[in-house]
Amino acid sequence: MQKLSDFGGVNGNHSIDSDSDTSSSDFSDIGSDVLDQISTSESDLFFDPLEETLCTEVVDLIGCSLTEAKNGALKCSKLLIPDQLMAHIGQELLHLAASEPCGLRGALIDLYVEQGNVCQSVEQIAVDPFLVPTFQLTLVLRLESGGLWPRIQDLFTTRSPSAPAPRHALKFSTGFRVIKKKLYSSEELLIEEC
Repeated sequence: MQKLSDFGGVNGNHSIDSDSDTSSSDFSDIGSDVLDQISTSESDLFFDPLEETLCTEVVDLIGCSLTEAKNGALKCSKLLIPDQLMAHIGQELLHLAASEPCGLRGALIDLYVEQGNVCQSVEQIAVDPFLVPTFQLTLVLRLESGGLWPRIQDLFTTRSPSAPAPRHALKFSTGFRVIKKKLYSSEELLIEEC
């Protein structure tokens, strides 16, 4: 993995560079009429372990970007990220990349955190910096706003006598929004609420 923010930039871009080439399946023995009969749901049967590995790296990088942003853009003392949120993000990334010509390698991911009515930009991730992106994903994560968390979050606040004002802890919801825009087509945006 390589951080593009080390080379400069306003948003602190990250990229993942996989040393392995993604191989495509060889369908030379199968007639084109058989391929045309394969439905989208059956395409899930074609499991690509390289795409899974790349997705795991991207999800890990998203988690690291959020952790790094707690002192910067998010301005909080603690950040609580549910495991099921990260797993759901990974599933959604694979789902949205499945129909793309370069798979997940062709993704440019803009990461935002929704705080009230404001979306705070956290990071931009180019999955493969040596590949022209074929699609852009805007990933908007939500903070936990209801339930018990707002009442007990002060228990997780670091209180130091030298600190002028205590910073709060943020907990992410398991829900998020993702917007997909194909960069090689003029199709409409795809917006999914997860």
